[in-house]
Amino acid sequence: MTTEPNVSTTPNVSTAPYGTWPSPIDAALAASHDGRPDHVGTVGEEVWWTEPRPAEGGRRALVRRRADGTTAAVLPAPWNTRSRVIEYGGQPWAGTERTEGGPLVVFVHFTDQRLYAYAPDGPDEPWPLTPVSDIGGGLRWVDPELHLGRGARGEVWCVLEEFTGEAPTDVRRVVAAVPLDGSAADDRTAVRELSDDRHRFVTGPRLSHDGRRAAWIAWDHPRMPWDGTVVMLAEVSEEGTFTGVRPLVGDIDESVCQIEWDRDGTLLFVSDLGDWWELQRIRPDAPAGGALPTSRLCSGRGEEFGGALWKIGLRWFRPLDNGLIAVIHGRGTTRLGVLDPETGELADVPGPWTAWADTLAVRGSRVIGVAASPRSGAEVVELDTATGHTRIIGVPHRDAVDPAYYPEPRDRTFTGPDGREIHAHIYPPHSPDRGGPEGELPPYVVWAHGGPTGHAPLVLDLEIAYFTSRGIGVAEVNYGGSTGYGRRYRERLRGQWGVVDVEDCAAVAEALAAEGSADRDRLAIRGGSAGGWTTAASLTSTGLYACGTISYPILDLAGWATDETHDFESRYLESLVGPFAEVPERYRERSPMHRTDRLTTPFLLLQGLDDVICPPAQCERFLAAVEGRGIAHAYIAFEGESHGFRRADTMVRALEAELSLYAQTFGIDRPDVPRLELRK
Repeated sequence: MTTEPNVSTTPNVSTAPYGTWPSPIDAALAASHDGRPDHVGTVGEEVWWTEPRPAEGGRRALVRRRADGTTAAVLPAPWNTRSRVIEYGGQPWAGTERTEGGPLVVFVHFTDQRLYAYAPDGPDEPWPLTPVSDIGGGLRWVDPELHLGRGARGEVWCVLEEFTGEAPTDVRRVVAAVPLDGSAADDRTAVRELSDDRHRFVTGPRLSHDGRRAAWIAWDHPRMPWDGTVVMLAEVSEEGTFTGVRPLVGDIDESVCQIEWDRDGTLLFVSDLGDWWELQRIRPDAPAGGALPTSRLCSGRGEEFGGALWKIGLRWFRPLDNGLIAVIHGRGTTRLGVLDPETGELADVPGPWTAWADTLAVRGSRVIGVAASPRSGAEVVELDTATGHTRIIGVPHRDAVDPAYYPEPRDRTFTGPDGREIHAHIYPPHSPDRGGPEGELPPYVVWAHGGPTGHAPLVLDLEIAYFTSRGIGVAEVNYGGSTGYGRRYRERLRGQWGVVDVEDCAAVAEALAAEGSADRDRLAIRGGSAGGWTTAASLTSTGLYACGTISYPILDLAGWATDETHDFESRYLESLVGPFAEVPERYRERSPMHRTDRLTTPFLLLQGLDDVICPPAQCERFLAAVEGRGIAHAYIAFEGESHGFRRADTMVRALEAELSLYAQTFGIDRPDVPRLELRK
């Protein structure tokens, strides 16, 4: 299959060299549409969610949609509803409709990581529920659930992450109960610990409908949650304590990523024991002398019904009151469906959406989620299962420019080394009023996603449109190790990080050049976080790319494996590369830090100075190693930014700098963006 370049053969379409085309999609517009709504939930009949505010310092605002259809932020700036548990956070709020006094919400405020309570229809400001600790990263909270009948004035059950020392790995996590009366605001001892800290990582507890049992997911180093987790089960006493704590399902090589109680007392869970994350049911009460009975509800489809647990409290399914189950499922792209667990019948929701976020809420017959498509950004979507009707109820997509400037992506499968499949989304250059000259091939930028246990969705992204509308193609590669294609595809990267990802990206770029879709001499690569690693590893090993943009990367494996990152990923490399004590030479050989002698092409390095996941120290050591070698490069560090950029001004500068790098490297005239100063 050939991806035809946008060649000018149509009347009213002018010819111009690729990369020089004018576009109404500027960096400010792309930045203003960065991020998506998340963490949907219901409070009474209202729907609430969080959404990004790049123009307000990158905060996440908590938003409510009232019964009359109006929406408003629950709290003004600088309130920022975002948790830092495991640094990536998770579900940061919970709410309920009280019989008197209106809604009550509890939320995590990013700045101090305290848990707050707030009655938005009342006169009072939010009041803190948890104390502050000066030890290490302090006290952090995530995945709350409100239980108004617990304690004198109710409790919040959630995950507590508590630092016990100054090192990033001096930390413990437990399931905890926080009193709603504020008595723990200055007293850590008022917080009840419901679980012990036998496990390094836990999710928030899910309470059965009869209140007799609680379950949660746990795992330990060196495994990541997509490697192996265990579901823990406890009996809940009348006093609200956990007793008889025991493992229920899961193992070191089985990843359970979500659990929910059904009304009949069974536990629904998603497990990848059969290669794909599939929905299953288990009855916690074993018959005398027998094993716990389990059943798969929708197996054999070759699809994922779950995903990687990068944040605490993600939800790919929700049971409905009528016995049906709302599910997000798919292979590569995802859909929302309604599953009848008795018959196995799965009815998909019609609509244009190709990617549903890992957040779902239900209320009566309604299902609420966040979805996007190649022609629309992420929107809050409501399905009424009683009628089959869907509607957009929040953050509706509005075309800020003529949609004729949007890219027209193709979902493709390429052949890599050893004949393996490589999945990618190809975005050729596209403009309604410009085309390339006959005989000229366009430049292409390969995008390597983060994770690396992650996935690039097939959705409208104005950052991609920023390049394609100017005549620069983009190839988003879901290299081996990506989610969305089963466990075996995911595990291609086991021990092979810096090899398989690099090879797969190169194979896609080579194929585009070989088929005549891309200019072989004008190929670039870019990525952030793990994608920054793949970009740097590619620039120091393949000789294929003319330049690259490296954002908040991992550059030195040995440093990352020895207390130079946060606790959650501190032993991630044991599966991606191998145990450091056993293969130290592999850590050195694959690290871009120790291969700068092979670097021959220009690069742009972007870094947040507050990043504790991929700290700026690695960039600084890398630059020192490059110094004096005559390699054209630029380094831009951003104060107040951490892992991933959230502020509008940061994103504008980063995007314009990236375009300038490509323009200078590919010989393209772009006077409309500030010229990036490249030093040698």
